[in-house]
Amino acid sequence: MAQTVAECLTAATDSVTVINDINTNGSDSEYVSEGSTQEEINELVQRNVDHLEVILAYDGENDTPDVAGSSEDKSSYTTAITTGKAYIAAN
Repeated sequence: MAQTVAECLTAATDSVTVINDINTNGSDSEYVSEGSTQEEINELVQRNVDHLEVILAYDGENDTPDVAGSSEDKSSYTTAITTGKAYIAAN
């Protein structure tokens, strides 16, 4: 059974949480392994940005819900993408 838009966005919330926590706490984030380099932290942020971009691009094709066309509020996800990209650029 295919996921609903709401289920996809709920799952994507984990990426929002990771990005925001790293942006706030840097290497002290609970999502960053001890001893991680800045490059590794940036890669973690990038993976989460990529995940959000993929989810937001779902268009109802290939057994995905139409997240892109949905009227659901996606502002927290788009904000996290912007935050993640800015974090990587600054670090």
